[in-house]
Amino acid sequence: MTKPASKPTAIILGAAVWPGGVPSPTLRLRAERGARLYLDGQVGGIIASGGVGRHPPSEAEVIRDICVHLGVPANAIRLEDRSTSTARNLAFSQPLLDNPAGPVVIVTDLYHLPRARLVAKRLGMRAVGAAPPLKGRSPWRFLKMCLREVPALAWYLIRPQR
Repeated sequence: MTKPASKPTAIILGAAVWPGGVPSPTLRLRAERGARLYLDGQVGGIIASGGVGRHPPSEAEVIRDICVHLGVPANAIRLEDRSTSTARNLAFSQPLLDNPAGPVVIVTDLYHLPRARLVAKRLGMRAVGAAPPLKGRSPWRFLKMCLREVPALAWYLIRPQR
């Protein structure tokens, strides 16, 4: 009898925390999407990833608090609270995985997923993506963020792997 495959882990990538520890809409939507994956049984655990930006607390702590508020058990969430970039989010999250060779679900915005998945691939991670819904979001902001990602993705494509 073969052992059933374990569920992937969700890595929720951080975004801005506003003054007073208020999550930015982007951070809130990412955390809600990750929590939904867990509550629907699609992932077996969550890594909340993101350090302290302009305002404390860390993005990871805010992600955890949102997920717990939505019903995710605190012991299903691990914190990676040092990173300040996509590459570091994933690199610093990797040692927290129960099965580093197993699949992960990167939770971030749709415009950000191609670059995040490229970073994960370069780290040897088997990653798929999950994004919050676009419904109710400004199409102009989405377009602006897509355009911002073009040079960032190009940079990741041409820069040498480490």
